[in-house]
Amino acid sequence: MTENFSLEDFKKKFSENKSFRITTITAGALVVLVLGFLSYRQWMWKPDNEKSKETYFVALNAIANDGKNNLADTSKAGSKTDPIKKLQRSVKKYDGKIGGEVSKYILATQYMRKGKYKEALVLLENVNVDDTYVSVEVIGLQGDCQSELKNYDKAYALYQEAAATNENDFTSPMYLFKAGLIAEKLKKYNEAVTHYEKIATIYPKSFYAKEKNLEAYIARNSK
Repeated sequence: MTENFSLEDFKKKFSENKSFRITTITAGALVVLVLGFLSYRQWMWKPDNEKSKETYFVALNAIANDGKNNLADTSKAGSKTDPIKKLQRSVKKYDGKIGGEVSKYILATQYMRKGKYKEALVLLENVNVDDTYVSVEVIGLQGDCQSELKNYDKAYALYQEAAATNENDFTSPMYLFKAGLIAEKLKKYNEAVTHYEKIATIYPKSFYAKEKNLEAYIARNSK
């Protein structure tokens, strides 16, 4: 039947049938929106997203070259780059894109170095990255901020979450150890022992199992 539906038939039905007219307009608008979104994603968002990845490298270089004062030479003339300002611009310009989200993470670490734990928390709570390791670190750094702010209950919960996320021989024992220390502050001695014992039994090859005297930590919480 549809092969005999001419343009004139369409025009007539469009003008005489209100529900058909509304349906047609709605469907047309939806097609325009979808095509617009796909075009934006293909020609604007994707290139911009890739470009955003380059924005934090200058800041990282500055941090690596001169961590003490957060300033580094970036030209033959000896001009200086402030990584915090560079990262702030990246966060503002590329928020929601890969470079912007990674910049949030790096900027938070720089705020923490300066003792600005509340500012760091605001950033960390809004970081959205796919990288599993960075995701764990984001949770753990939130725990560090809460610990520095003496919000020990929140820090304890975050350290446990970080330890349980993507369990591995590096981040898991590190955050279990931090959870143990916070458990001691909260006088949850049995839980502290559980964390230390888990490191010793499940992650015996980890740095914390080998280099920390876990037996001493277990003993002091087993009285």
